[in-house]
Amino acid sequence: MHHDHADCSCHDRQTTGDRRTFLKLAALGGGAMLLSATPLRHAAAAGNVEALLLSCMDYRLVDDVVRYMDGRGLNNNYDHVILAGAGLGALTEKEPAWGETFFKHVEVAKALHGIKKVIVMDHRDCGAYKVFLGQDLKGDPAKETAVHAEILGKLGMKIREKHPDLGVELLLMALDGSVEKIA
Repeated sequence: MHHDHADCSCHDRQTTGDRRTFLKLAALGGGAMLLSATPLRHAAAAGNVEALLLSCMDYRLVDDVVRYMDGRGLNNNYDHVILAGAGLGALTEKEPAWGETFFKHVEVAKALHGIKKVIVMDHRDCGAYKVFLGQDLKGDPAKETAVHAEILGKLGMKIREKHPDLGVELLLMALDGSVEKIA
């Protein structure tokens, strides 16, 4: 008896079954890879790191942020949290959960990795500042610095209040990757 696959869904069921089997195997294979990596990850996580870094998600500066931290001798010696707007992201009332998340990360980094300080790195021409504050600051570098300094200062005070045992470093990165400290 000839069976016409166009008239029934048995082919679809077979394909779906094959896909499920593949996905189960892929999941098992992925799980096995995760399990085999777990001891290495736990061994690395057992040590202390110098700092927790909060920076912005801006794709233009991700490599510059890593290069800056590496240049300070902090390669593989810091935890990294990324929020749109960095310091502003942790403070904005428009996204209160972000600040809660940031401070939970600080607590976890202290507990797991014994961090000694929090580094907050904002950057110039930040789109999140435009979104959250409704201001485009890039045309006025002095005002841009002042606004970032105000936000960073507020977050720095909040970090010091919650974690007086941690140092706080406030930075502003330019689009060329150069960094200035904010008092």
